[in-house]
Amino acid sequence: MNTPMQVQYRGYQQPNQRQSHPSSSRRGPGPGPMVSHAQVQSLAQQRSAADKEKENAKRRARQPTDMNIPEGIEDIIIGNGVQEYKALRDLERRLDAVTMRKKLDISDKIKSADFRRYQTLRIWVSNTAENQPWQGRGLDENAFDFSTGIEATYRVKIEGRLQDDDDEGEMFGDHSDDEKDMGGGHGENDGDAMEQDGEDAVQRPLTLSTISPRKKLSDFFKTITVDLERAKNLQPDGTTQIEWKKSTDPNIPSAYFDVLEFERKSDENINCTINLYRDENPERYQLSKELAEVVDAVEATREHIKMAIWEYAKMMGLQQDEDMRFIQCDDRLRAIFKQDTIYFHQIHDAVFSHCSEPAPISLPYTIRVDPEYHASPTPTIYDVLVPISSPLKAQYERITTNPAYLPTLQRIADLDSQIAVLVQAVVHSKARHTFFRSLEKDPANFLRRWSASQKRDLEVILGEATRGGGEDGGAEEFRRGGDAGVWGSETVRESVGLMVAKAGKKDKELVGR
Repeated sequence: MNTPMQVQYRGYQQPNQRQSHPSSSRRGPGPGPMVSHAQVQSLAQQRSAADKEKENAKRRARQPTDMNIPEGIEDIIIGNGVQEYKALRDLERRLDAVTMRKKLDISDKIKSADFRRYQTLRIWVSNTAENQPWQGRGLDENAFDFSTGIEATYRVKIEGRLQDDDDEGEMFGDHSDDEKDMGGGHGENDGDAMEQDGEDAVQRPLTLSTISPRKKLSDFFKTITVDLERAKNLQPDGTTQIEWKKSTDPNIPSAYFDVLEFERKSDENINCTINLYRDENPERYQLSKELAEVVDAVEATREHIKMAIWEYAKMMGLQQDEDMRFIQCDDRLRAIFKQDTIYFHQIHDAVFSHCSEPAPISLPYTIRVDPEYHASPTPTIYDVLVPISSPLKAQYERITTNPAYLPTLQRIADLDSQIAVLVQAVVHSKARHTFFRSLEKDPANFLRRWSASQKRDLEVILGEATRGGGEDGGAEEFRRGGDAGVWGSETVRESVGLMVAKAGKKDKELVGR
């Protein structure tokens, strides 16, 4: 049976096939893309809004803005109203200057200043022991297993309280009544879970009404770890570190507590180190030696680092003349940025390698389970300085973010517009007063000058006027000669010299051709 031959085609470019439906990229004459009715309405609304904004801009441009009383008004006004108004205007200018300077100072202060003030956080560390060998009830004589059947445990308690002037004499107290197992969702029988006081800290979201304004231990630290100085194989659970971390998820409420507890199994004394990692906003960084020399600080925020480098560049004259945003690095800055020139907006990313997380606050402690300690237990007390927000910052922010500030400015702007309209009316009234007073003093000459002025204005409007104002050389001063006349002035001599020089240049060009 013969196999049918496969048909082979030579590869060549196929001609364009006519599409069975119109393409969206069709060119040439024909109907354009369909536009929906909603799009047409949207375009019409945008065009109407743009036209309305133009009309408002023209209306604002036509509004008077001058609030200064013209000179000479006080001579025709009865009383000292004009003098009092000028005194008020001068007071307003000085008040505006002071207000603007203070506002700029406040803005700079909020951006660059360190509003933190330090307060003492007193930390008590203690532990209890349960089911230790020296606490045992003895052995059962009839039992084959001579062990007690109960494992020895210890419970460590870390409590922190922010100290005020009235609280300096406060000693370690028992807060066991309001301490509940937190366990991070592990249940109250989970011995490996750290415990925090206040059962509402996780069970319900925190609101301003449920949170006390007093700062607690969890407000100052984002992570608390306890490192046990013991080999893992000697630990019943095989772990040598206990850790608590503050939640970073905005949907999960953070714990809010003063007391942190955990329980472990052991019948021996254990040395440990409690590490407290600070929680600061904005975040502060440990600076390298090179960066610390320029910033003049061991720790700083990113914004503080940026402004300190900018101030250093201005003080040392390192800004380029062509573009002052470029900084010419000296030896100190070159050690940081590893280049000769840096753009100001590149500083934020360039200093990243010189910033590290600050070292934690380390508190050594010995977990004791011996009977000598528990005969008269005494907690270990540490005083730690923690930063708290200064009330001055809240006052500054209240000034700059006052919701009544914008309506007040709008009200002031409206009053300024009304004053400008009144001043314009005063200017018009003064012009009419001057007109009629001049007419009263010399009616004939005034009407002659006024008629000539109106005639001149009409000729200018109709385009029939010659160069007026004596520019055609018909005025009296152009008829006088001599050094005191117009023709003997330096301006005329210079003009004649330029005219002669220009004429001579044209003659040379004609000769050259």
